[in-house]
Amino acid sequence: MLSRRDLIRQAGLAAAATTFGPLAALADTVTLPFDNGERPLVKYPQKRPMICLTSRPPQLETPFGVFNGGPLTPNNAFFVRYHLANIPTDIDPDKFTLEIKGKVDRPQKLSLQDIRKLTAVELVAVNQCSGNSRGFFEPRVAGGQLGNGAMGNARWRGVPLKSVLDMAGVQAGARQVTFNGMDGPVFDKTPDFVKALDLDHARDGDVMLAYGMNGDDLPLLNGFPLRLVVPGYYGTYWVKHLSEITVVDDVFDGFWMKSAYRIPDTPCNCVEPGTAPKATIPINRFTVRSFITNITDGAKLKAGTTRLKGIAFDGGSGIKEVAVSIDGAKGWLPAKLGKDLGKYSFREWSLPVKLAAGPAELKVRATSNAGDVQPMEPRWNPAGYLRNVVETVRVTAS
Repeated sequence: MLSRRDLIRQAGLAAAATTFGPLAALADTVTLPFDNGERPLVKYPQKRPMICLTSRPPQLETPFGVFNGGPLTPNNAFFVRYHLANIPTDIDPDKFTLEIKGKVDRPQKLSLQDIRKLTAVELVAVNQCSGNSRGFFEPRVAGGQLGNGAMGNARWRGVPLKSVLDMAGVQAGARQVTFNGMDGPVFDKTPDFVKALDLDHARDGDVMLAYGMNGDDLPLLNGFPLRLVVPGYYGTYWVKHLSEITVVDDVFDGFWMKSAYRIPDTPCNCVEPGTAPKATIPINRFTVRSFITNITDGAKLKAGTTRLKGIAFDGGSGIKEVAVSIDGAKGWLPAKLGKDLGKYSFREWSLPVKLAAGPAELKVRATSNAGDVQPMEPRWNPAGYLRNVVETVRVTAS
């Protein structure tokens, strides 16, 4: 476990006494494949060069080529998403406490040492920003114009949330559990970022208080020293720098649950482009997705046999099959699935294909164990969430 001195040295926090901006903006830029898609590459403490959407608060997207390096996303390339600009830059792990309060019999104040003494578990799970891929929506929608890199897969280590709630003794009549972190608003009128889960979900044994990530401590920008891991659910629930858990006997109606992060209450969670939904519900589980990771759009390839590689994932049932088309969806070929790291993880896939000379449209489509299949046409909602259309990579072989 990092000491306070180690944390300050490794994260370079002494250079960020007032704001946590990048140490230096790099000269390089990337252009994401949609209008106004030019972004700078920046280097933050504990991170490799990342695609910068905003610097205050930090919003950093993973360069997509990282996902071709294996099923686990390196800590120094894992995406970063904050909502509030007042983020902690000087955390003393020896003084850190997690408070459990509300409708409990035995309120708790646990140190990081206390939490690490509890029986640990590990789980491989994808964390994906709700707005991942928003930049591809047509018509365009408001919000951060992200490409496909606001996601990552890691091996998380920590303790089940259930264990901590059982220590506190949840009272009869409790309905939800709320979560608050050490980051906060700059202005008093900005609502604090507090999220909630139904009690049964919070106690399902998979929801975790994580202090480890891919065999190391959490990076500061990914929630050091403790974060909530909600496998299969979008990253809005994965509260960073977790410091306060409250059990409540009603449905929590804070801004970030009642007003923000809502999706249409329709069977597809979508509406006609340009229209508003009649009713909404809080965003929840991932939609099933898949990507080709080893070939980029517009690539020039040699005619003949080429091995395609990629990843697929869903909201927690796991991937049943992945199919690939090399002729614009006229025919589909079954891909070989890679090692199964668990139902919440990326699942690698591969397939050798034979490309004739000329242009080709490569498509990949995943089916989950729950029977969900990626749609061929994009679904639209006004917040730009849930994109999971079958992706197309256009190449030319010669």
